[in-house]
Amino acid sequence: MKYLTIYLMMIAVQGLCGLSNTQASNIVKNARVQNFTPQQIVAITILAEARGEGERGMYAVACVIAQRAIEGKTRPDLVCIAPAQFSCWNPSNAQYKKLNRLLTIPQSTYALRLVDNLSKLRRSYVGYANHYHTHTVAPSWSRGKTPVKIIGGHRFFRL
Repeated sequence: MKYLTIYLMMIAVQGLCGLSNTQASNIVKNARVQNFTPQQIVAITILAEARGEGERGMYAVACVIAQRAIEGKTRPDLVCIAPAQFSCWNPSNAQYKKLNRLLTIPQSTYALRLVDNLSKLRRSYVGYANHYHTHTVAPSWSRGKTPVKIIGGHRFFRL
């Protein structure tokens, strides 16, 4: 069953991102190496992206994950580990080797509660945004675009 789950995740990542078998396999392995459950993957992503933004910021990031999963017709954990989406899952990212520690911080209780209720979140809170970035960067995809919401240190976009 374990191998079937990994294979299905690889196929979903491959289809979602148009990747080769090897690329998709590497992404799934990167997340699975640490033996995280799908729920933990999403909670860790929320924590890595917004733990310093308080509950409002964490809720907002969770809404974006939910929106992307709906739009991509895929699972939220696969949205999180897709390449070039959430940098914490990039093995070269400084946070990558410390991701398991995020599940031990006080904010993890709230992040896990968000994951358990992901389908019930009010995505309108972020204007149905499917992208965001911090106010300290200006990625090329956001140039010339107006955020639909600004919450804490994050700007949210519907692309």
